Amino acid sequence: MGEERLPGYRFVVADDHPLFRGALRQALGGLDDGCTILEAGDFDEVKALIAQDPDIDLVLLDLAMPGASGLSGLVALRGLNPAMPIVVVSAYDDPQTIRRALDLGASGFISKSARMEEMCEAVSTVLEGGIYTPGEIELGEEGDPEISDLIGRLQTLTPQQSRVLAMLAEGLLNKQIAYELGVSEATIKAHVSAILQKLGVDSRTQAVIRLSRIGTDPLSEGV
Repeated sequence: MGEERLPGYRFVVADDHPLFRGALRQALGGLDDGCTILEAGDFDEVKALIAQDPDIDLVLLDLAMPGASGLSGLVALRGLNPAMPIVVVSAYDDPQTIRRALDLGASGFISKSARMEEMCEAVSTVLEGGIYTPGEIELGEEGDPEISDLIGRLQTLTPQQSRVLAMLAEGLLNKQIAYELGVSEATIKAHVSAILQKLGVDSRTQAVIRLSRIGTDPLSEGV
């Protein structure tokens, strides 16, 4: 990006509602008036920003933005840059969704109904290396054994395998994925084989179906 590096933190605010992006900008600006805030209105924009800018310090991600596919969008972003903290910001703030987001690698969770002070506290906690969850919510245990098994299997994927799985879910062919990642088609075939083995499935289609279990509707009990 042709933008000069500014002092302070670099944030990405990813939400399809301009008014809510404005609220998040205000919260972040209150923490660091020298920060750089990049905005994205859909999931493709988020992925492009992360791919282009290795110096991003934190992403605030809406689970329901266009193209995000719920929690599977979080898996895709973690594959792009596993060291980059992601805080999920969502109106879907039930304990199940929060717990699953954290299990899949989110560094924090902010409800869209949270006060500005709580948003600032959450971001500060994560920037200091902590994990932030809304204090008054008891997260409990995963009640769906299939989801629990799936999350455990997804946690075994390498970052590159997570990226490949996300691209499979987008319907890309091996040669397209190889081109996007700058590797050989044989390398992608090897990744796909490893992904199938780790997810306990026999085909690409089955892998995508399994991933969709944590996909579009993060609220539903039988997601």
